[in-house]
Amino acid sequence: MAMEGYWRFLALLGSALLVGFLSVIFTLVWVLHYREGLGWDGSALEFNWHPVLVVTGFVFIQGIGTGTSWGVSKFLMNIHAGYNAIAAILQLIALVAVFENTTCLNNIPMYSLHSWVGLIHVIWYCFTLLSGFFIFLLPWARLSLRAFLMPIHVYSGLVIFGTVIATALMGVTEKLIFSLRNPAYSTFPPEGVFVNTLGLLILVFGALIFWIVTRPQWKRPKEPNSTILQPDGGTEQGARGSMPAYSGNNMDKSDSELNNEVAARKRNLALDEAGQRSTM
Repeated sequence: MAMEGYWRFLALLGSALLVGFLSVIFTLVWVLHYREGLGWDGSALEFNWHPVLVVTGFVFIQGIGTGTSWGVSKFLMNIHAGYNAIAAILQLIALVAVFENTTCLNNIPMYSLHSWVGLIHVIWYCFTLLSGFFIFLLPWARLSLRAFLMPIHVYSGLVIFGTVIATALMGVTEKLIFSLRNPAYSTFPPEGVFVNTLGLLILVFGALIFWIVTRPQWKRPKEPNSTILQPDGGTEQGARGSMPAYSGNNMDKSDSELNNEVAARKRNLALDEAGQRSTM
């Protein structure tokens, strides 16, 4: 991957992976040590799957998947789609766990801001995943359509990831407020301090991922053969100098014809590049 500050990029990516992994470990310790473990019987043990799957899937795995489209290869695009598909599956299981728990305990569902934002987030995420699969991964969509929808796709991906960070922070706080009675959350019990630390880890992980994906110098490099169509300094001379060798027939073309041909190739290349880039 040819990019500026390559080692700085690797250091930040490694730091993000470490913080994200610690977030998953902290979530497991929370539910196994402080919340009596995991189960699938409609009790609070089933609810405990919800934070585990959300942090593992939508926070950690989605965060990793955000950067896997920086390469130009089809393989990396498939990896990007695969990460996001796994995150979606885990989130759907997390929703089943929380709804089954709510039904078994006869609790009122979908009344908090956390639940509203969370459900909107899941619907938006699944729609973005499916549309990205059919438009950018499969070869059916026109390049002009891909180029038009790519900014929307990228923007949606960043908003979705930011939303899941906010939703996770709301969720762990809501759980502590409702669960910690004696001692109360306001008295700084060990569980409260531990889960607050988990929230900070989630926040730091989100900040690192956002920093990485928004640096222009770390965006996906262009395709190797795209250099032949890039003008040197934006001048007419540079455009000619960057053109591949022409046959004798091509040398007979007028300057205007050659310039038009170069411009057309550059436009097609830009559409193709935009159609392949995906940062969900």
